[in-house]
Amino acid sequence: MSQDRHHLAGALPATGHLGRSPTWDCECCGEPWPCPTLRAIPTDRLDRSTLLPVVSYLMPTAIRDLRGRPEGPEPPEIVKRFLWFLPLRDAEARAIALRMRCLRRC
Repeated sequence: MSQDRHHLAGALPATGHLGRSPTWDCECCGEPWPCPTLRAIPTDRLDRSTLLPVVSYLMPTAIRDLRGRPEGPEPPEIVKRFLWFLPLRDAEARAIALRMRCLRRC
């Protein structure tokens, strides 16, 4: 398991429910990741201090993988999907998506 996947697994109480590039579907249940199993976990049970940096690390790759697909989501939608545990407004998700794009290029 790669280092980022190891940290992600440690941040999530439901082991085995991890997404994988390029489809970003859950390895355990096959649903789009983060899957309904993860989304059902109460946010107070999530280790946000570990989860946020790891998900932020994965997000530029997810944006690259998912945005080019037919009927694929736009980057702000991907940000809201991956940061489901944060209450983000659309403008905030757009700003994060733009930042992720900059990080990928820099």
